[in-house]
Amino acid sequence: MKSCIILIIILVVNNLSAQQIAPDTTKKITVNTKKWYESFNIRGYAQVRYNGLLQTNEDLACEQCDKSWGGENGFFFRRVRLIIFGQLNPRVYFYIQPDLASAPASTNLNFAQLRDAYFDIGIDKENQFRFRIGQSKVPFGFENMQSSQNRLPLDRSDAMNSAVSNERDLGVFFYYAPTKIRKRYSSLVSEGLKGSGDYGVFGIGIYNGQTANKPELNTNRHVVTRLSYPFAIKNQIIEPGIQAYKGVYTLSTLSSGVKLNLDKTYLDERIGATFVLYPKPFGILAEYNVGTGPEFDKLADSITNQRLSGGFITASYKIDFKSQILIPFARYQKYDGGKKHELDARSYKVEELEIGAEWQPNKNFELVVMYTMSSRRYEDYAKQNNYQRGNLLRIQAQVNF
Repeated sequence: MKSCIILIIILVVNNLSAQQIAPDTTKKITVNTKKWYESFNIRGYAQVRYNGLLQTNEDLACEQCDKSWGGENGFFFRRVRLIIFGQLNPRVYFYIQPDLASAPASTNLNFAQLRDAYFDIGIDKENQFRFRIGQSKVPFGFENMQSSQNRLPLDRSDAMNSAVSNERDLGVFFYYAPTKIRKRYSSLVSEGLKGSGDYGVFGIGIYNGQTANKPELNTNRHVVTRLSYPFAIKNQIIEPGIQAYKGVYTLSTLSSGVKLNLDKTYLDERIGATFVLYPKPFGILAEYNVGTGPEFDKLADSITNQRLSGGFITASYKIDFKSQILIPFARYQKYDGGKKHELDARSYKVEELEIGAEWQPNKNFELVVMYTMSSRRYEDYAKQNNYQRGNLLRIQAQVNF
């Protein structure tokens, strides 16, 4: 009997000891082991547009903008983006963004297409120096790098966006920014001041040059560089910048019969300047670029290298009231030059004025109403002497998640 009691006491003591040890062991595992799903985050946004109100010219279109301009347009998904990102390691960051509503043509909508897929490799422990490898935005133009989730006008300007279709390409880019400035770049977005994101104070890169999701068609690579710095002056922030790129571009979308270089390859180079006054509360964004690129010449029925130039200025005023935000804005733009990624390097002459407002009742929903007054001459081998002018009211609802 005495032996049984002693045995029971030993078993109870051992069990209590095991219970005390188990929680400590579990804590160590929880603290020191990171689950795979804790290494990344998911966010995104979706945009639904309607461009059919007060339309005065059904033949006025904008291929570079969205595919619901002109014609018998209706409700249209402009973007449905799902963004997966995370810090895998103190010096390794990844970012993947597909668009589930890409429109390769006005008759083919809502295709899934890769937008971004890159990883950043930090050189120093604070990641002030880093390499970006993969498909990402080419650092040319503030508005090009600014996310469409944050931009005020519904589409990017012809003048700057014609440099890089879809703003992206596949390559390797090097960025540098001090830790203090990287935090400033982040706050300019998180505080609703329409920042461009963190593309460094200085950036330089090499990329294919045929634009995103397209194969390289020549042995030459494009080179791009950018210098920009956001200065804090009392309560205001201004950011001047300059950028340039150079390479050769091989045309791939051509009409039968158009005359062109034997190898279909043309010089492609630009230099541009940027000035940003962040809306606190009054804001200005102005950009201008000049360069050389392929352009259709209707007098010779041929595609030749020609000079191009153009830019825009956007003025805005940020009004905060009752936890809501209202931002009236106006943008004027001009562009004279070719668009290498369109049919026959289509020749353009654009003058446009847009007046609108963005309303944010909360951080998850935005509504933009914008009236566009547009004058566009765009000509290629198949469609010459094509001048269109008209007005339309455009509406966009955006959900952020």
